[in-house]
Amino acid sequence: DLATVSVLNCHTSPYNPPTHTMVVPTVVDAPAPRHVLKISDLKKTDLDDIITVAQSMKKDREQYSDVLKGDTLLMIFEKPSLRTRVSLETGMFQMGGHGIFYSLDGSPMGKKETVEDTGKVLSRMVQGITARVSTRETLHKLIDVCSIPVLNALDDFAHPMQMLADIQTIIEKFGTYENLTMAYFGDLDNNMTFDLMRLCALVGMNFKMAGAGNIEQSVWDECNELCAQTGATVQLCDTAEEAMRGVNIVYCDSWMSYGVDPKLAEERVQLFMPYQVTSELMELADDNVIFMNCLPAARGMEQTSEVIDGPRSVVFDQAENRLHAQKALLLRTLRPNTFAKCLNAIKKQAN
Repeated sequence: DLATVSVLNCHTSPYNPPTHTMVVPTVVDAPAPRHVLKISDLKKTDLDDIITVAQSMKKDREQYSDVLKGDTLLMIFEKPSLRTRVSLETGMFQMGGHGIFYSLDGSPMGKKETVEDTGKVLSRMVQGITARVSTRETLHKLIDVCSIPVLNALDDFAHPMQMLADIQTIIEKFGTYENLTMAYFGDLDNNMTFDLMRLCALVGMNFKMAGAGNIEQSVWDECNELCAQTGATVQLCDTAEEAMRGVNIVYCDSWMSYGVDPKLAEERVQLFMPYQVTSELMELADDNVIFMNCLPAARGMEQTSEVIDGPRSVVFDQAENRLHAQKALLLRTLRPNTFAKCLNAIKKQAN
């Protein structure tokens, strides 16, 4: 069988018919699941490819309007969500697929039946699973038995979907991620901290951080191995001022993440206030610095209003890029051969 593929992209769209076409053999997508639990489950080249497709999707989504036609994604949510749910559900719809929201509020996973049984059932009904859960153990139980891809939409150890949106935003603002330094401030015992460390080590960006909390040794070990390959540095600083000096990217996250006992709010504010990002602190950074926060944000807490609402803030660009980066990740994961054809078409057009 032969399929007609747009030279500009990966298929003929009824909305944007190509000016000329090429004929390529139809290839059945490979069935092997490609799980992503943390950003370092991807290689640097994988990340570059995903962002290349994400940028194309952002520029013209109609060209990708049926690349996941007939596919269903089950979106499991144990934790609340705005950006994750809306971006995943919208992304599946924009690519011709379907996303099913499944809340664990009324039916906790592992209660009526084992997580393993759930995974085996879902593998026979849908093409992929995303899971936003409290602990990494749930995800590991799923991938042990699932014959379909499982993507981490947030757990206590990582947040790879946010990492993809972040690196896309950085590339949009600087044109590259090379020779840049990021600084993170606040809660160090945090899934965002762990995955930002991995992200920078993976792509060769330098990373500095200042805050409170323990970083798991396994994260340090993994980052040290990655840094040895890429030449990046990951550094824990004694003060916020030391971490801020000369950096290109400033990042912080909520001090009251989902699952933190509200009774601890006053204690945590006192603990993290020395690391609050203020306009005065930002003056120590590079002249072209950008400010990032994965949202939701609390003005007057992890950063001041002047910072998050100021000209250096790119937080809403980050939020939008959750949609585009996740669409590219979903296509790569659910239809790897289709993704490859799209990527090749983009590269041909660029040349």
